[in-house]
Amino acid sequence: MRDIRAFPVPKGSVALWWLGQNGFIFKSPEGTVAGVDLYLTDSCAALGVPMGVNTSRAVPVLIPPEELDVDLFACTHNHQDHTDPETIRNLRNKDTLAFLGPHPSCDTFRAEGVESGRIIPAWPQCELEFRDLKLRGAFALPTDTTDLCHMGFILQFGQGPKIYITGDTDYTDLLHEAASHTPDMLITCINGGFNNLSFWEAAQLAGAVKPRVAVPCHYDMFPINQCDPHMFEAALKMQCPQVAYHRMSHGRPLLFEAS
Repeated sequence: MRDIRAFPVPKGSVALWWLGQNGFIFKSPEGTVAGVDLYLTDSCAALGVPMGVNTSRAVPVLIPPEELDVDLFACTHNHQDHTDPETIRNLRNKDTLAFLGPHPSCDTFRAEGVESGRIIPAWPQCELEFRDLKLRGAFALPTDTTDLCHMGFILQFGQGPKIYITGDTDYTDLLHEAASHTPDMLITCINGGFNNLSFWEAAQLAGAVKPRVAVPCHYDMFPINQCDPHMFEAALKMQCPQVAYHRMSHGRPLLFEAS
């Protein structure tokens, strides 16, 4: 966390770190640090036990909740690997944060002791500003009936590049609406399991949205729900070769500049 806070970000750029699954931290040139879908515990391990499946985390916890220091804690939906009650419960300085997400996630924030004045509801097509961050809600198609309020985010820090992060979503042409906001980077689930985008559908989305770069995620965390990201790379080359593929490493910074 200290390395992230100290990392220099030139104007017109954004720095990002992948912490596994759909969890990312973004840092702006002005020093604003935002986290999206930060799953920083192994709380989901118990969820698979009744089904006889392994949902223990396969990625190390790179930042324990007690050490997390972000200005904005945002969630795309209320599944436990995206809005994790245990992570929220153990945030040491959660009284200094703003918490953003669709209403079911907001309910979880409140249940874990976050003051209502620090909670910011979000929904598809909402437009919100936080410091130098402009956030627009994007449509996502729910993957099951346990949470019908999925969404994605389009993030832009200052005049830097726009980043579209899908969150969990099934495929629909309605996702193509994100193209109207001309994102420079697409961060997309590719796992295919549990009704998420498959690697082929994620490449189809990239072809419709036309970012400069596509980054796969949500294929690494649980043994029961993994996918080879090279399949996504191959699908991009077949469907939209103009979109560059970039595979991030856990905990390693990526500095991304505007075109």
